[in-house]
Amino acid sequence: MLALWDLQKTLPIRSALLIAALAMGGCSSQLADMTPVDAQAHPREPGTYLPVHDLPPDRDQATIPLEQRAKIEAELAAARDRQAAAAKDAK
Repeated sequence: MLALWDLQKTLPIRSALLIAALAMGGCSSQLADMTPVDAQAHPREPGTYLPVHDLPPDRDQATIPLEQRAKIEAELAAARDRQAAAAKDAK
């Protein structure tokens, strides 16, 4: 009975200490910003934005001709069918 009463009494205190420790941890400075006294200071440059509106240059090569594209698609479909048949036979 005494142990249950102690647990009920200390549980709120422990939770308050945990919350306080987490809150104080959020206020601490980051270790990466700490430098030794004799270290050289490096300038902090603001981040630059990615070139969103810059387009890649036009291609010099033409696209694949339709005949060659159809041949490639047929070869890929045949390879897929062979793989499906091999997987079915393996089961």
